[in-house]
Amino acid sequence: MQPPSRRSFLQSGSLALAWASSNSLPGFRSLADFSDARPLEEFGYADVTLASELHENQLSDTHSVLMNLSEDSMLKPLRQMAGQPAPGDDLGGWYHYDPDYRTGDTGFAPGCPFGQWVSALARAYAIRPDPAVREKVIRLNRLYAQTISGDFYEKSRFPAYCYDKFLLGLIDSHQLVGDPDALAILDHMTDVALPHLPETAIEHGVSWRPGTDESYTWDESYTISENLFLASQRGAGPRYKQLAVQFLDDSYYTPLSEGRNNLAGRHAYSHVNSLCSAMQAYLTADDRKLLRAAKNGFEMLLAQSFATGAWGPDETLCAPDSDDLAASLENTHHSFETPCGSYAHFKLTRYLLRVTRDSRYGDSMERVMYNTILGAKPLLADGSTFYYADYNFDGKKYYKPAHWPCCSGTMPQVAADYRINTYFRDPRGVYVNLYIPSTLHWIQDGARFSLQQASVYPLESSLQFQVHAARSKNFTLHFRIPAWADGPTLLVNGKRTTAAVAPGNFASISRVWKNGDRVELDLPMRTRLEPIDKRHPDTVALLSGPLVLFGIEGFNRDVSRSQLLAAKKTTHNQWRTETNSGPMILRPFFTIADEPYSTYFKVAG
Repeated sequence: MQPPSRRSFLQSGSLALAWASSNSLPGFRSLADFSDARPLEEFGYADVTLASELHENQLSDTHSVLMNLSEDSMLKPLRQMAGQPAPGDDLGGWYHYDPDYRTGDTGFAPGCPFGQWVSALARAYAIRPDPAVREKVIRLNRLYAQTISGDFYEKSRFPAYCYDKFLLGLIDSHQLVGDPDALAILDHMTDVALPHLPETAIEHGVSWRPGTDESYTWDESYTISENLFLASQRGAGPRYKQLAVQFLDDSYYTPLSEGRNNLAGRHAYSHVNSLCSAMQAYLTADDRKLLRAAKNGFEMLLAQSFATGAWGPDETLCAPDSDDLAASLENTHHSFETPCGSYAHFKLTRYLLRVTRDSRYGDSMERVMYNTILGAKPLLADGSTFYYADYNFDGKKYYKPAHWPCCSGTMPQVAADYRINTYFRDPRGVYVNLYIPSTLHWIQDGARFSLQQASVYPLESSLQFQVHAARSKNFTLHFRIPAWADGPTLLVNGKRTTAAVAPGNFASISRVWKNGDRVELDLPMRTRLEPIDKRHPDTVALLSGPLVLFGIEGFNRDVSRSQLLAAKKTTHNQWRTETNSGPMILRPFFTIADEPYSTYFKVAG
């Protein structure tokens, strides 16, 4: 695949049409006013220990790749673009620097994931402090500081994109690794970079660098406010808050804040990422208009999502009430930019959940986690990267032909962030958001507590929690009850709780918790069908709980609704149903290797 196809929607003219029309979403449902309560707090990376092999393998695999990368190779394109000696092997792929680049994958975005790699290493250090990781992060930052030059930003097609990722690596190094020079490096980098960035957010396809070709209009300056706000929160100074406000794209946010859908035709990952900037504008500067924009934008995103929770076929957001999503099942194998898209989705749902305490954001996060990124093929040492999930009727998992694309940067970050997505807190207690075997450690009113979570969820419905307490304390545990749960139950020490256990809410148990207290949560899962959209009711996916069940054998056979709904589990992770022409076997995405599969089925009316 040629890199320009990543932005091919620019050539269709649909983006300009979308800006001009700014269509309202028919039947748009205004969300409830947000709570003025203080947002939920995130726990630290070290506060949560995961016991899920599926999640832990993804972290260890990506971390091993980054730790074994040659530092000279990581710095090579940055040094070359600064006109400096650049020893070491060339990583190739997107990461390669070619001063004569015109088209193709090799040399498309030299150096682009460097900052994300540093960020991921810093997060891995925060999870399990290892002196070798800290030394590598600090060494990379020192070496990077020597390459900072205006030449890099002049030669890059993505100066704002790269600045944004470098910034994140530095503020994560400052906060999580304790690099004493990280903020000074950030200030120097900002001084050098700003003359080479636009003065405000520039949309895709808008030329602002005279004498350059179209590829220089694909930068993403409209996404950088999120990390600028975070820099200001982490002690980098008021300058970064001012810059964050300067790069907010009001032409994008204003229609969204008013409930008008202007997503159609826009690049999917980056514009969902930009909604994270809107959330940080609220969290940092109390900008309630941008909170409305993010909430409304997320609602519009849900209306054009696959059953997996994913969105953006061919990296393009769809028009409301169109055939675009359904048509993608036959006309593309590029259904969802998985590591980057899930990274943006997790951040957005985490911010929205913290602010609103609305459990449906956790439902959405869970659906994307189990049906997309946890089924991604692993990042390999040669830069082979799982980029697109494929929801075509004839789908298959595959690596992107180009090595070291942008998703090689976000996948290690996603693998680290499962921990900060699983639990949240307020002064009165803990919110359990994701159901992953894990242990949370925290201090409540001066006493040490831990909450141990065990299950084989989502393959089974029952979950067990045990409280370990230094001394008895009164606080509240909140458990997310998914909207799909059919008759959920919640027991404390074997007795049914009097708390409301309603699907689509958090069930809250306030009591004096003592050492050894047990909670049992059961979330019954029945198979159900979800149409791809209301215009195509006979194109359906089969789900059980949060899981989409993908057909891996017999998926091209005639099947009825009743036959799909009759699917029964035959092994720990496999379902089977009978069709008119033989059996069909179905499995979750994270159990599929290289066999062909189908996400959707066409059923009789």
